[in-house]
Amino acid sequence: MFIGHYGPALAAKSLVRQLPLWLLFVAVQWLDFCWSALVLLGVEKVRIVPGFTQASALDLYYMPFTHGLIGALALAAVFGAAGSMIVRTRRVAAFAVLAAAVFSHWLLDLVVHMPDLPLIDDQMKVGFGLWRWIWISLPLELALLVAGAVIYARAVPSRTRFGDTGLWVFVAAMGVVELYGAFGPPPATPAAQALTALTAYCVLGLLAGLVDWGRGTVRG
Repeated sequence: MFIGHYGPALAAKSLVRQLPLWLLFVAVQWLDFCWSALVLLGVEKVRIVPGFTQASALDLYYMPFTHGLIGALALAAVFGAAGSMIVRTRRVAAFAVLAAAVFSHWLLDLVVHMPDLPLIDDQMKVGFGLWRWIWISLPLELALLVAGAVIYARAVPSRTRFGDTGLWVFVAAMGVVELYGAFGPPPATPAAQALTALTAYCVLGLLAGLVDWGRGTVRG
């Protein structure tokens, strides 16, 4: 799952409005930030197998530290604790929302991944495998993104004239990116996939921050 992860990020802004949207965008992809770094370091492993599933060419055969259940919970707790320090009030709520946003990544991956999410060490792997059918997984991702954007727009109204336009242009652009990822060529190498992912996550986080700022919803 890629853009579907951002649905919970958008929706979570309504729970603790002091949290900047860019931080929530980083939170929901934090497991993959760490995964990309570990792939580049040769610690976690992935194979590029064109046609592995309809929606993804990634055979994610070894990623116990970032996508194992225990590792995901630990990364969620650490990120929640660190991220909550940037707000001045409601830090306990900020911790809970950020940690839940991080762990939402694992839960959504569980739905679409093949059985590659280990429960203990690198064993007892789970995954419902909806990536086998792109006509199911792709609409699911788009629906999650749009639902999150609707919640965000309603719960955190724009204070500027063009705020909602910017939000929906951003959402549409993410949809285009998802379509390219689904139907475009597979990555050339694991390192190329990791670098592309890191770049995409950083760019989308930056743009989310601009959307938040442009709507006049950024608070201290």
